[in-house]
Amino acid sequence: MEFRKATRHDLQAIVEMIADDELGQARENYTIPLPQTYFDAFERIDFDNNQELTVVVDEKDEVVGVFQLTFISYLTYQGGIRAQIEGVRVHKTYRNQGVGKTIFQWSIQRAKERNAHLLQLTTDKQRPDAIRFYESLGFKASHEGMKIHF
Repeated sequence: MEFRKATRHDLQAIVEMIADDELGQARENYTIPLPQTYFDAFERIDFDNNQELTVVVDEKDEVVGVFQLTFISYLTYQGGIRAQIEGVRVHKTYRNQGVGKTIFQWSIQRAKERNAHLLQLTTDKQRPDAIRFYESLGFKASHEGMKIHF
């Protein structure tokens, strides 16, 4: 497995993975060709130096995993940087083979390289298996997250 920056060419595989579960099917629009909104979002992410959309590829350069790291500067923690990991997906044929754990190990190292003092994530409460997985990696449910959709 190799980690590399995602390209526009990877978008179809990425969107297919984020739409490949019950929650994703309800909110994503995985069609071929992909809607322009995904390409627009990719351009915004790619342009922002505090965003890293990364893919994991196999020996044939086929996308088997994806995640996004966001580096957030803020004043607390003496002007610290926190890293947020989002959109972690592993292709269904590669699940339960250690790819997810490898993604998090790589992400923790990358966050440290960018001088972040913590790596945080949110997960849907409807994903109990994911919650157990994150806890097995050492993540703690230290805060209660809240959202408002517009």
